[in-house]
Amino acid sequence: MNNDRRGVAMHESSHTETPYTALGFYHKISQLRADTWNALKRDLGQLVRLSDESRVRNLVKAIDVKLTRLEIIEDYHAFPSKEDFRHLWSLFDREEYVLLEKVVKRLVRALISESYRRRHVDLSETDADAEDLETLDALAQLRHGHPASNSSAQPYFELLIVDNLSAQEEEVVREAFHSLRRPEDRFVYDVVTVRSFEDALIAVLVNPNIQACLIRYEFPYKSKYNLSALRNYLEGLSEQELEHQSEAERSILLSSMIHELRPEIDQFLVTSGDVEATASRDIRHFNRIFYRETDYIEQHHTILRAIDSRYRTPFFDALREYSKKPTGVFHAMPISRGKSVTRSHWAGHMIDFYGINIFLAETSATSGGLDSLLQPYGPIKKAQEYAARAFGARQSYFVTNGTSTANKIVVQALIKPRDIVLIDRDCHKSHHYGMVLAGAHVNYLDSYPLNDYSMYGAVPLREIKKTLLAYKRAGELDRVKMLLLTNCTFDGVVYNVRRMMEECLAIKPDLVFLWDEAWFAFATFNPTYRPRTAMHAARTLRDRYRSEAYREEYAAWKEAFDALDPDDDATWLEQRLLPDPDTVRIRTYATHSTHKTLTSLRQGSMIHVYDQEFRQRVEAPFHEAYMTHTSTSPNYQILASLDVGRMQAEMEGFELVHAQVEAALSLREQLYTHPLLQKYFRVLKNIDMVPAEYRESGVESYYDPVTGWNQMEEAWARDEFVVDPTRVTIAIGNTGVDGDAFKNEYLMNKYGIQINKTSRNTVLFMTNIGTTRGSIAYLLDVLIKLAKEFEYRWEESSRPERKIIERRVHSLTRELPPLPDFSRFHDAFRQCSETPEGDIRRAYFLSYDEENTEYLRFDNGELQAEMRAGRDVVSASFVIPYPPGFPVLVPGQVISEEILHFLQALDVKEIHGYRPELGLIVFTEEALAAPPET
Repeated sequence: MNNDRRGVAMHESSHTETPYTALGFYHKISQLRADTWNALKRDLGQLVRLSDESRVRNLVKAIDVKLTRLEIIEDYHAFPSKEDFRHLWSLFDREEYVLLEKVVKRLVRALISESYRRRHVDLSETDADAEDLETLDALAQLRHGHPASNSSAQPYFELLIVDNLSAQEEEVVREAFHSLRRPEDRFVYDVVTVRSFEDALIAVLVNPNIQACLIRYEFPYKSKYNLSALRNYLEGLSEQELEHQSEAERSILLSSMIHELRPEIDQFLVTSGDVEATASRDIRHFNRIFYRETDYIEQHHTILRAIDSRYRTPFFDALREYSKKPTGVFHAMPISRGKSVTRSHWAGHMIDFYGINIFLAETSATSGGLDSLLQPYGPIKKAQEYAARAFGARQSYFVTNGTSTANKIVVQALIKPRDIVLIDRDCHKSHHYGMVLAGAHVNYLDSYPLNDYSMYGAVPLREIKKTLLAYKRAGELDRVKMLLLTNCTFDGVVYNVRRMMEECLAIKPDLVFLWDEAWFAFATFNPTYRPRTAMHAARTLRDRYRSEAYREEYAAWKEAFDALDPDDDATWLEQRLLPDPDTVRIRTYATHSTHKTLTSLRQGSMIHVYDQEFRQRVEAPFHEAYMTHTSTSPNYQILASLDVGRMQAEMEGFELVHAQVEAALSLREQLYTHPLLQKYFRVLKNIDMVPAEYRESGVESYYDPVTGWNQMEEAWARDEFVVDPTRVTIAIGNTGVDGDAFKNEYLMNKYGIQINKTSRNTVLFMTNIGTTRGSIAYLLDVLIKLAKEFEYRWEESSRPERKIIERRVHSLTRELPPLPDFSRFHDAFRQCSETPEGDIRRAYFLSYDEENTEYLRFDNGELQAEMRAGRDVVSASFVIPYPPGFPVLVPGQVISEEILHFLQALDVKEIHGYRPELGLIVFTEEALAAPPET
């Protein structure tokens, strides 16, 4: 293909297509690929039926552009191959449009049905039998809603080979690997070849089928394309520097960058130089080095073994094997082996619904090839080790009763009574109850408020630094044990985890971090998201602090910092802080609701650990905490699903998360641009959810109508807080319907659309790895119907009815009470007058004695009268309205006018800890005056 055609494809687009260039925006590359193939098929179908010469010329030009754009994309995929594309161009250049249409139809069917994964698709063949096979595959997909597959079929992947090969040499190499395929192989793969450093990076970004990479011999740096999608990943690299690197140095650098983008890819090095000297370098990301004379058979089997190590599911496999064994059950669980239901005259419909396998795998046995979750030694232990590898942790633990329990396990393992924990107040309720159980002294941190939308953001770094410095001044910093934050928040606000940890460690170098990533497990498998995960940040910081380069950086920073005034808090607050490499310890924990964002049965969760002190100080208490909160009869189906979910995330997490992001971006795009939808449904952007002082990049929206989604990486690389675009928060105030009513009466009751987060004037739509383009289309259709319904309502309303609608809209868009900050703990629950933490456990259990509490109503002014009389009215319980779903009051907290105002303004029916007929439960003044128990 000539360069003129390539240039056209990179810069030209028709009015019917997306304006994004083929490689300038990889976020939607799979949708661009699929849509362009379908558009090409449509154009060819029109072309072969046209007789008007002017229209024919226009269509031929459009087909040329589409073919050229597709060839650029397909350069990084094994199917269609480069040879296939030469065949397409040959037909096009010879103007054999009827045959070209036929071949393109076959190709599109093969891509839709994914039949190329199961058999060789020869596009030069045009026989009816071959076309019938593709048609049957495509029909199977339409019937079942997913690509036709067979659980016994060999899983398919693609091998990336990086080498500066000619077209003929590429075919030789591809055929050499093809010839090694055997029916008994567990996997089948095809080969993608690229010729440069940049092309290798773009290949792993745009082709999720790539699971292994073979870096061979010498290759240039620059691609023949303008790869703007790589600008953030290639920052700091120059072509001149790389051209002077040795073959080994360039290969090692490329390997490192591929690992950062997609750490799951198995990498192999083929070197023609001194293989022994190369092996002695830092080649940690290569599975193995081959000398150039090593034969293809050795490479083939090594690659398959590496893929197999990720594909294994130790516990799921053991459970399947157990289910096939004949056993005699003489222990608990009548339902084991399905006995109590298969013999039942009344409960057989349970088997009809669930199938027999779930019962055959039901047991309380820990032997016979199975394992004990409480003290694993076999397949569960191996499965947890694989999970640690997948999520970048040092240790990982499975939890079968949700992240609420996972959070309590971590807190109990690390926190002793009277240890101080800094915690964001709007975190999940499990943390608050965990503080009670552990006897922690809690310092609640306030997130920045988003008053216009009745929701909170996240806790600013400056506020956390200020809090740590206050403890340092008071001589209490040694009691501060943990910082507990939610990443990402329910509404999608994500921390700059690495910066947060680094600056806090500069003040307290042994601080423990617990990141509640219940909604963020999927982030590990996307290169933009991953740097903002706890485990990635922990590993990055540990490697950073061990390097000589950091020691030099720290020495220079310390000299400049000491010259200011280290005793002045402003110096610490205004400067970017660096910790001392000789004292800093990385102590990081993350909890994941695997079932929320990856594949797992409900309540399947994980704990991930990256703690340099774990073996010496934490392992024993962690085990005790794990024993405390874990059932002795854990659900094996949940454990098996966690094992399979981990495998799926390692094998295809990159592809699934990428599709999730694409779906969310498509939804956002339509909501940004559709006139009627904009009138009633306003999507909140990062300018709405992250104040300007926390957006160092200055990026207000990831989306631009001309250039697409090209600003997301810049914001995610620099800003203190960013918004996860897969969580689409829509302001609905202009509908005149509050969030709770919109969720239940409109979305669920009318159209069966489920959501689980609203505020007074917003609703949250979350995409996940199971979201399809069809799901997005259905949601958009529903929103358009609702917008039309609101439009008709207004048009057909009488003047009094319009007044009512206007008042509702005004209430939801203008009369929003400010979100209250945490007031303070009453002095009865504080032990240090200089710092604000409170003994929440003592307050919680003090309320167990009825004589210590009373009820006061605030709807009739009774409670307000007590406050005006000078009384500190103190809550004796958690008060949690849904929404927003976090405590407005906790035991021991002084009730403020702002909190009462907020509670009065809420128009929700569900407020835990509040009984309207009685009021709020509060401590009596006598109970607060009594001396605390020692």
